[in-house]
Amino acid sequence: MSCITIATQWGFQPRYTGTAGKDAAGQEDTVLDYGLRFSDPAKYSRALRRAHELVISGVPRPEIPTNLADSWRRSMALGISPDQHSPRHLHDVSDVLELRREHRLQQVMPALHDLLADDSSSGRHLLVLTDASGEILWRVGSPDVLRRADRLEFSEGADWSEAGIGTNAISEALLTGQPVQLFSAEHLVRTHHEWACTAAPITDPATGRLLGVLDVSGPLDTLSADTLRMVRCAVRVAETLLGTHDGGASLGALPSIRAPRASVRRPSVGVESLELLGDKPAALFADGSRVPLTLRRAEILALLDSRAQGWSAEELTYELHGDAGTPQAIRTEMFRVRSMLGDAVESSPYRLAADLTRRSDSGRVLRLLREGLVEEALEAYTAPLLSRSGAMTVQLLRDQLDLAVGSAVRASGDAEMLIRWLSTDMGRADFEAVEALGRLSGRGDARYLSFRAGTSDTGRNLLG
Repeated sequence: MSCITIATQWGFQPRYTGTAGKDAAGQEDTVLDYGLRFSDPAKYSRALRRAHELVISGVPRPEIPTNLADSWRRSMALGISPDQHSPRHLHDVSDVLELRREHRLQQVMPALHDLLADDSSSGRHLLVLTDASGEILWRVGSPDVLRRADRLEFSEGADWSEAGIGTNAISEALLTGQPVQLFSAEHLVRTHHEWACTAAPITDPATGRLLGVLDVSGPLDTLSADTLRMVRCAVRVAETLLGTHDGGASLGALPSIRAPRASVRRPSVGVESLELLGDKPAALFADGSRVPLTLRRAEILALLDSRAQGWSAEELTYELHGDAGTPQAIRTEMFRVRSMLGDAVESSPYRLAADLTRRSDSGRVLRLLREGLVEEALEAYTAPLLSRSGAMTVQLLRDQLDLAVGSAVRASGDAEMLIRWLSTDMGRADFEAVEALGRLSGRGDARYLSFRAGTSDTGRNLLG
C-alpha cells in the first residue's frame, strides 16, 4: 500500500488542486495537493492548521477527511482538548521495564532497532513501539529528539491511544488495523502539529492477534515518500521473526532491506567493564563490542561505580541536577541505562551488579592502589575521569582520583614514577610531586626545573 493509497483511504484526493466554490465560513473550498507534504511541508502544514481550527469549531473542510474529523470528535467527547498535550500515564517508567521483559515484541526489538532507529547525535526521528493498547514500551532516538518528545510526554508508560491523547498515527493504526500517516494538524492536539508520524500494527502471524504498533515520528521535514514503505517493511520483518520458533532469526536470513542510517545494535551479552576515563565513555561487552555512552549516562554510571550500596532516584537527582532536577527525569534516564546494560544495573536502589562493581577503568585504578601496585595504577590512569563533565559531583570524584594517585606516587619515593605522573594531564599541576622530585633528584636537575617552571605555584613565586 503506497502513501497515495493511504491518503485516499482517508478521503484525500491527492493530485487535485483547485477551487470548488465557498464554504459556510466564506473560505475557498480547495483540496490540497498531497505531494506538498514532501515538496513544501511548511505550506501544507499551514493549510492544515487553518482547516483544523475550522473543523474543531464546527465548520467542515475537505482538507480534513470525514474519518479523521470523526476521530477528532470522538477524542474530544472523551475529554481530550486540542490544547492538551499530556497523555495519561499507565505505568511509571521503572515499571515498563518489567512489562517489556514479558512482552513478545521484546524478541523483535533488536531487529527493529537495526532497521529503523537512529540514536546518533544527529538523528532526527524517533522509533516507538507500543503494546496492543497503545502504551509506549520502547522508544529510541537521539538526545535532541528524545528531549522534544519529553516535552509532549511522548515517553515510556504513556497511553497513545485515542482515549489517552486523542487522534494520532498510533491510535489510528490501532483502530483501523492498517498503516497510517498523520502529518502536522491532522493530529488533534495542537502541540503535536510540528510532528509527522507513520505507524503500522504488528500482529501475531499464527493467530492474527494484535501485538502492538510500530511508529516512526519526527519533524515535518523528516517525512518522505519512503517512510511508509520502510515502516511496513520493518513490520514484515518483525512478523517473520515472530513466526520462527523462538523469534530469534537473524536479519542475515531475511531479504536485504535498505534501512535508514545505521545505528549501534545493543549487544545481547553481558557487560564486562565500563570505560569512564577520558572523553569517550563506553560500555564493553563480553563479545568484544563497545557501545558508546552519552555523557549523562556515563555520569550516572560513575556515581553508581563510586558507591556499592547504591543511590536512590532522589539522591542521583540532587547530585546531578541540584534543586532544579526531578526524580522522574532520573528514572527515565535509568530506564534507558538499564535497557542498554540489562542486569548489570540493579534498582531499588540503583547500583551496579556485584560482579560489575569496580570493573570500570577508574575503579581498576583505585583497586590497584589498594593492592599497593602503584606503578600499575599509574599506568592504568590514562586520562581524567569523564573529562568533558562539568557536574560538580563528577568533578569531586575526579579530584579524589587525582589525589589518590598523586599521594601514592609521591609516597613511593621513585623519581621515575614521579616524572611519569608529572607528565600526565592529571599530575602536571601537582606542586608537591614537583618538590618530591626535587628532593630525590636535586634542585639543579633539569627535569625538576622544567616541571617546577610549569606549575602555577612556581609562576607566582617567580613573580613575587
